[in-house]
Amino acid sequence: MASNKKYWTSVEELNENSSIVETLRNNEFVEEIPTDEFLGDAEKLSASSTTRRDFLKYVGFSTAAATLAACEGPVVKSIPYVVQPDQIIPGVADYYATSIADGFDFANVLIKTREGRPIKVENNNLDKARTGANARVHASVLSLYDNFRLKAPLVEGKEASWDTVLSTVSQSLNDAQATGGKIVVLTNTMASPSTDKLIAEFTAKYPTTKHVVYDAVSSSKALDAYQQVYGERALADYDFAAADVIFSVGADFLGDWQGGGYDAAYASNRVPKNGKMSKHIQAESIMSLSGANADVRIPVNVAEQKHILVKIYNAVTGSSVSVPSLGDKEALVNKAIQQILSAKSKAVVVSGIDDVDAQKLVFAINTALQSEAFLPGVPKFVRQGNDADVAQLVQDLKAGQVHTLIMSGVNPVYTLANGADFAEGLAKTKLAVTFTLKEDETAVHSKIAAAAPHYLESWGDVAMAKGHYSVIQPTIRPLFDTKQFQEALLAWTGNSTSYYDYVKAVGLATVSGKTWNQLVHDGFYQADYTATANASSFDANVAAGNLAKAKHQGLDLVLYTKVGMGDGQQANNPWLQEFPDPITRTTWDNYVTISRADAEALGVKNYNVANGALNGSYVSITVGDVTLDKVPALIQPGQAAGTIGLAFGYGKQEGIQKEMQVGVSAYKLYANQNAEQTASVALVSGDHEFACVQLQKTLMGRGDIVKETTLEVFNTKDASEWNIIPMVSLDHQPTPVTSPSVDIWESFDRSIGHHFNLSIDLNSCTGCGACVIACHSENNVPVVGKDEVRRSRDMHWLRIDRYYSSEDTFADDVVVKNDASGLIENVKTFNGLEHANDNPQVVFQPVMCQHCNHAPCETVCPVAATSHGRQGQNQMAYNRCVGTRYCANNCPYKVRRFNWFLYSENDAFDYNMNNGIGRMVLNPDVNVRSRGVMEKCSMCIQMTQLTILTAKREGRPVDANEFQTACSSACSTGAMTFGDVNNKASDVARLAEGERVYHLLEHLGTKPNVFYNVKVRNTQL
Repeated sequence: MASNKKYWTSVEELNENSSIVETLRNNEFVEEIPTDEFLGDAEKLSASSTTRRDFLKYVGFSTAAATLAACEGPVVKSIPYVVQPDQIIPGVADYYATSIADGFDFANVLIKTREGRPIKVENNNLDKARTGANARVHASVLSLYDNFRLKAPLVEGKEASWDTVLSTVSQSLNDAQATGGKIVVLTNTMASPSTDKLIAEFTAKYPTTKHVVYDAVSSSKALDAYQQVYGERALADYDFAAADVIFSVGADFLGDWQGGGYDAAYASNRVPKNGKMSKHIQAESIMSLSGANADVRIPVNVAEQKHILVKIYNAVTGSSVSVPSLGDKEALVNKAIQQILSAKSKAVVVSGIDDVDAQKLVFAINTALQSEAFLPGVPKFVRQGNDADVAQLVQDLKAGQVHTLIMSGVNPVYTLANGADFAEGLAKTKLAVTFTLKEDETAVHSKIAAAAPHYLESWGDVAMAKGHYSVIQPTIRPLFDTKQFQEALLAWTGNSTSYYDYVKAVGLATVSGKTWNQLVHDGFYQADYTATANASSFDANVAAGNLAKAKHQGLDLVLYTKVGMGDGQQANNPWLQEFPDPITRTTWDNYVTISRADAEALGVKNYNVANGALNGSYVSITVGDVTLDKVPALIQPGQAAGTIGLAFGYGKQEGIQKEMQVGVSAYKLYANQNAEQTASVALVSGDHEFACVQLQKTLMGRGDIVKETTLEVFNTKDASEWNIIPMVSLDHQPTPVTSPSVDIWESFDRSIGHHFNLSIDLNSCTGCGACVIACHSENNVPVVGKDEVRRSRDMHWLRIDRYYSSEDTFADDVVVKNDASGLIENVKTFNGLEHANDNPQVVFQPVMCQHCNHAPCETVCPVAATSHGRQGQNQMAYNRCVGTRYCANNCPYKVRRFNWFLYSENDAFDYNMNNGIGRMVLNPDVNVRSRGVMEKCSMCIQMTQLTILTAKREGRPVDANEFQTACSSACSTGAMTFGDVNNKASDVARLAEGERVYHLLEHLGTKPNVFYNVKVRNTQL
C-alpha cells in the first residue's frame, strides 16, 4: 500500500516559493554555499544586511549542502574484480621477485606489496640467488615515492608529450645519419642482455652510433686489468667462504668494492666452528667497514699499499723485485705474509688500489697460490664503465663533434670532475636527451629530459655474473608519465614489439629448463657450466716494478663511498640521509676524515657543545688546480697518517629537496676517475655542526658490554674464563646473577606456547646497517632531520653501536682499568680511556629493545602503556601512553624513543611522511605514532602474529625457523637469528644453549629476550 505521508528535510520546504529549495532541487551537483564568506569574518557579518530569518536559512541548508557536496569524491580509475584472483587478498601482503640494477647496486630481491603498492624490500633467499640487499637497496622502495621525481618529459624545460619527444629524437637521428654526424649512447652499467641487443640493433640502423658506458664511481682500472689478462671486460669474482686467510690491500669488500655482495660468504667463515675461523688482515688508509672487521689492521698510505702488494708477490712467487722498506710496519707485514704462505690455496689476496698494475699483480698472486677463493672463470658484470671512452666523449663534445647524445642512468655534469666541460659540450650538440628519474644537473643542461620509471615500475633483465640471468619485473603501475629507455630504443629502431615481449624472448633464449613463468617467479636463473678462465701471459715483474716505484708525497686523498649514500643517486632519500654511517656514526653529511696527528698539525679540532652535539673545524682541500672550500673535518681513529678521506654522493643541488642539499661534492676532486689523489689541506675559519648519534667512542674497559676473546683462548680455556657470569651480592656472598635465589621478581611459566628470542652474533655482524633501514621500512619509523639528531632525538628503533679500543686492544683497556687504584689515578685513567687509539680495534653491537622478561620500564609506567606479552615481547599500547618518559629514564639500554613532535603531515619535518606520495610507503600493519608518545622496537609483533595466523589458516604448525623480524630477515650475514626458543628444533633455541651466549648488562637482572654471542678474534700472527 502506497504511503501518502510527505517528509521534509527542513521547515524551509514548507515555503513553496523558496528560491533556495528550488535551486537545490534543480542542481545535480550541489555546490557549497559560501556561508564562510560572512560567517567567518566578524567585520563582514556586522556590515551584512542579512536578516535573522535568512541567516537561519543558510545555516540549515549549508549543512545539507556540505553533506551532499562531500559525497562527490574524486574520479578514480579502477577495474573492479568481477572474479577476485585467489592470490590477492585485501589486507594480506604479496611478494614479487625482481632485481635492482641501477648501475651501482645489483641484487636479486623480493618486493612486499600491499594492494599493489610496494612497501618493503626483502632478500631473495632461493639457492644461488645473488642477494644480500644493503641499506641502499632496502631504501630504494622509498625512492619510488620521491616527490621530486620527474613526472613527465620536458622539452627545453616545458612539459611535452612522448610523441613529441620520440619524433624530435627520431628526426635528429635521421639528420645525423644523413649528414654522417656522430651519435653517442651514454649509459651506466646495465649488464642487461636485452638492452645490449637493442643497442646493437640501434647501432645497425644508425651506423655512426657509439655506445659509451660510464660508471660514476669507476672500476675501469680493474676492468682493464681483467680484460688484458683474461680477454673479457669483467671483474674477477671471489668466494670468501673458501678462504682461511684473507689479505686485503685497500679493498673494502664488505662495502662497495667491485659491486659488493661479499659479506654473506665472508661471515660464514667468521664464526668459530670446530676451533677454526678465517683470519682477516687489512692494510688500508681510511677506516673502512672491512678494516673495522679485520682481525689485524695495518694503517698505511697509498704508496705503502703498493709496496705491500709487491712484498706479497715476491714472497708467493719467489721473485725479487726491489721494494722500499715499510719502516716500523715491516715486521707486522712480514708476519701477515707468512700467514698467506702457510694457508697456500686457502689464502686469497684482494686489492682496491686504483691501478691496472696492482690488479694484475693480484691475479698473479692468487694464481700462484692456486687460491680456491679466486674465481676468474666466473666473472662479474656489475661494472662495465670505460674511463678512456668517457674522456674521449668529453673531448668530442667540447669540439662540437657529437650530433646527437642520448643518455640513460647517468648524471655526468654532477659526477665528472670536469662536469662543467661536459655541460659546455652539451650545448654544442644538435640534440641532447637524458632519460632520468630527476631533473638533475645533466637534465637541466639537456634539451630533452625524458622521465624514466623507477626499477619497481619497469621490465628488464640483468646478467650480474657469467651464467647468471635475472628478470626485473614491475611491482606497480607507473606513477607518472614515464617511459623506459628501452621502449624508446624500440620505437627509434622501428620495432613495434613491446619491451615486455622483447625481454621475454631474450630470457627464454637464455635459460634452459625453465618456463617464462618460472623464471619470473624465481627472479633469476643460474646455468650449470664448468668455470674456466684462460689467462694470457703477462710480465708480472714489470707490474711489480712499477708499483715499487710509488712514492708518498704530501697528503693522499682517498675518495670512497659510504654504505648509506653510495654514488649519490639516492641522495634525495631521507632514510639514507639520516642513516648513521657505521664508522663515524654521523648523519646528514660528508666530511674529510683525518688522523689525529695530521689534525693537530693543521689545528683541526672536534669538540662537544653544551647540548652534547659535535662541532668541528673546516678545511679546504686542493687537488691540482681545483679547491673544495669549507669542507668539515672529522678526526677519525684508524686513519693512516699522511692520508685523508672524502665520501662521494653529497653536494647535489639539482632535482633534490632543499633539506637534502648537504655536504660537498667529492666528484670535483675525482680527476681522471682516480680515487687516489695527492692533495693539500689548509684550515679555514668557521665551525661545522655535525649530526652525530654516538659521541662516546670507547668502552672505557667495560668488558661486560661487549664480551670478546681470542681464538686461542676460546680453544684452550673453559667458557667460564672468557664468558664470565656476572656475580651479585646475596647475604654478602657473591652469587651468580643467573641464580633464582637473587631474583626479586615473580616469574611466569613461559614454556607453553611461543617465546620469542633474538640472537645477535658479534662475529657475524659487519655493521653494514641493512637492518636499520629494513626496520625503518617495516615499522614506519619517522625521519626527524639534522637539527633534531643533534639534539639526540633520532627515532631509530635499532642502533648499531660502534666502539673503538683506547689501547691497542679491548683486552688491554680492561687491564688498564683494573690496574688503576686511588682517586687521582682512576680519574687520570678513565680520562685517558675516553680517547680512541690511533689504530684501534673496532666492534659493532646492534642494540634494540631487549624485551626484558623482568622489564624495568613496565613497573614505572603510571598508565600501563607498556606491558609484557605472553610470547616474550615488551609491548606498547600507544593510545594509552601519555608521554611521561618514566620508562625511558628507567631503561638501562636507552632504546626508547619519544615523539617530541608529530612527524607525519608536518611542514616542519618535510620528509616522506609530509606528502601524499611519500606516505604511500607506509606499512598499514603498523600505526604511525603521534606526538607525545613513546615508541621502540616491537620485535615486529605484526610479523610474528601474521606467521601464527598463516600457519593456523593452513592447518599446520609453524615451521622451526619461520618466524622473522625485519632486522633478522634483512641480515644477509646471519648475525641476527630470530625465533621461538620453545621450539627446540629452531636455530635460535640451539644458539641460546651455546657457550658464547651472554646478555647485555646481565648483572641488572632484567633477563632480556635478546642475547649476544661473545666476539672471537683470530689475531695471532
